[in-house]
Amino acid sequence: MNSSVCVVGTDATMVYDAVHNVIAEALGELDPSFALQDFTAKDVTSSGGEPVTPLVMEALNTPPFLVERRVVVVRDAQSLVADEVADVLAWMSDPAPDVVLVVAVVGTKAHKLVKGAATVVEVNVGSRTADRVTFVEAKLTEYRVTIDHEAAIKITDRLGDDVARVDALARTLQTIYGTAPLNFAHVEPYLGDAGDVPEWDLTDAIDAGNATKAIVVARRMLDSKGRAGLQIVNILQRHYLRMARLEGSGVRSGDEAAALLGVKGFPATKAWQMSQRLGTDRIATAVHWIADADVALKGGVSYGGKDLNTDMDVTELTVVEILVARLAKMTQGARRR
Repeated sequence: MNSSVCVVGTDATMVYDAVHNVIAEALGELDPSFALQDFTAKDVTSSGGEPVTPLVMEALNTPPFLVERRVVVVRDAQSLVADEVADVLAWMSDPAPDVVLVVAVVGTKAHKLVKGAATVVEVNVGSRTADRVTFVEAKLTEYRVTIDHEAAIKITDRLGDDVARVDALARTLQTIYGTAPLNFAHVEPYLGDAGDVPEWDLTDAIDAGNATKAIVVARRMLDSKGRAGLQIVNILQRHYLRMARLEGSGVRSGDEAAALLGVKGFPATKAWQMSQRLGTDRIATAVHWIADADVALKGGVSYGGKDLNTDMDVTELTVVEILVARLAKMTQGARRR
C-alpha cells in the first residue's frame, strides 16, 4: 500500500465505511494494538480541545515498534486548519518509511489533502440510476456477495437516495450467506424501509407532465420519512421561482440562465427551457398553487390525521398528491413557444 491514502466523499457514513476497509487492508495481519493509531481531527480547533496535529505528526514520524509498519488514521481531516493541513502535506511529500497515513475527508476532491495523497479513494455516487446500480454491485462484490443484476436494480430502487446503507447490507449478507448466489428474495428481508429519493426525481416527473410518476415519487418521499410535506412544497417553490426569475428576463441560453440564477450547469438550462415552455401565466398559476399548499399544510385544511396502518398523515399526503398532480397536468398542456 502507498504511504498515504485519502478517502473522500460528501456522505460521512460512506466515507467511514470505506475507511474501515482501507484500514483493514493496510493492517493486514498486524495487531492493531501495536500497529494502529487512530485520531479524530473534528473540532480540534475549538476552545475546549487540545490540537491533535502534534500527536498525529509524532505518530507519523515514529518508527514502528514490534511490527513491520504503523498505520496512522486521521478522521474528519476537513476540520484541520491551514497550518495543520500544511504539516500533514509536508509529511505526505516526504513520508517516513514503513508508515501508512489514512486520511478521511468529508467533502469534495478540491481539498488539499486529497490532492496531496498518494492514493485517493472516492466514495461519491453519481445521480443517475445506472451509477447507483453500479455502486451497489461494486459494494456487494467488495464483500464477495454474489447477486444477479436484476436484484441489484431492485436493491437500488429500495435504497433510493440512501445508498450509504449498502455497506451494512453487504456485511450482513456476507455473514449470513457467504458467497452463495443470491436473488432479491434472499435480500429483501434485510433491506428495511424504502430510502428517500433525490428531489430531481420529483421535478423531472412534473416537468415531463407525468402525473402518475410524480405522485409515486412524492409518496415515496413521504413514506421514507426523508422529507415532510412542507419540505416537498419548498422544493417545488424553489423550482418554479427559478422559472419565474427567468421568464421575461431576456435570457437566451443556459449559460445566461446560470449567471442570473447563480446555479451551474444543467439545472439552470432546464429551468430556462421550462420557463420558455410554460410561459408567464402557467408559472404564476404554479406559484399560486404552491402557496395554497403551503398554507394548507400549516393548518389551512384537514382531511384527517395519521392513518393507523401506514402512519401516514392523510392531510399531508392529500395536499402533496393534489399539488404534484395539478402541476404535472398543467405541464402536459404546455407547448414550447
